[in-house]
Amino acid sequence: MGKVPNAKDIKSFLFFQRLGIRLGAMGLALLLWLFVVSENEYTMVVDVPIEARNLPAGHAHKKEVPSSAKVRLRGRGRSLFKTIILKNFIPDFKLVLDLERISEEYDFLLNEYFERYPQKVVIPSTFEVKYVEVIYPSSVHISLDEYKEKVVSILPNILIQPAPGYTLVGPPIISPDKVKIAGSWNNVENVINVYSVPDTVLNATNRISLTLSLEAERGQLIEYTPRNVNFQQSVQSISERIISEIPVKILNKTEDLQVFISPQTVSLTVVGGMSYIANLQPDDISIIVDFKLWNAQQQFYDVKVQTPVDVIDWMDLSPKSIELVVTKRVG
Repeated sequence: MGKVPNAKDIKSFLFFQRLGIRLGAMGLALLLWLFVVSENEYTMVVDVPIEARNLPAGHAHKKEVPSSAKVRLRGRGRSLFKTIILKNFIPDFKLVLDLERISEEYDFLLNEYFERYPQKVVIPSTFEVKYVEVIYPSSVHISLDEYKEKVVSILPNILIQPAPGYTLVGPPIISPDKVKIAGSWNNVENVINVYSVPDTVLNATNRISLTLSLEAERGQLIEYTPRNVNFQQSVQSISERIISEIPVKILNKTEDLQVFISPQTVSLTVVGGMSYIANLQPDDISIIVDFKLWNAQQQFYDVKVQTPVDVIDWMDLSPKSIELVVTKRVG
């Protein structure tokens, strides 16, 4: 069994932890101060966004292009510091790959490409830094395919757990229930359905109304229209209701025999969402006797009960069996 630390050990640990944090912060502050005020030139590796532009008409990316590259820049300390602080807020700070003359596949050797086309390295003059070289990746592979659009169904990927004494009623309503997807032919052709981003609702007691985002298929290679859909699901408290005068139906009757049933209707108790079962009609429930089971020596027959899918349960069928009276058809 491990040794339980005492109060003295804990205090000592916390002291050295705070001391280490303070010394580290002081060291970093001193380093930054020396770096910023210095007029000397330095080099630094910075993440620079990659923009692939001028995509040929009728084409789309088959594979994703790296979002950024690690680039070595040169400049005075304060200029490099300013670049680090502002680079994420300035759109004109990027590496540009021109795809205009590409048909399907091409490898950009980055250092060679930017040496040949230095104007494709976009750095604001106010940054006062110079591009040196790309460190990583050394190359970018571009893979293009024919552009394709397609309409597919949306499937909600949401788990709803009703609170005790409540139940889900009816199928979920998704609006719109279809989405247009667009991208390379190879990627779009294989998509059958689009799912929403996974979500969970626990202990639901009221109608659920949410805005669901669609889950990205193959990263950002496929575009969605729309990107979000509305989702609704009815949640109702569980209740019981007696339904009477439910007609009894006979299946598989023969043309040469007349069949009479007694009684012609039954009653039972259904269990389900309060509002849902309040609107149920006798004809919504099927009470069935299969005439194939008939024989002359048997008088009473059990019935088969079929209820709508949103009825949780049924009970107290009355009567439980039906009398069949069979005679030959005259004429």
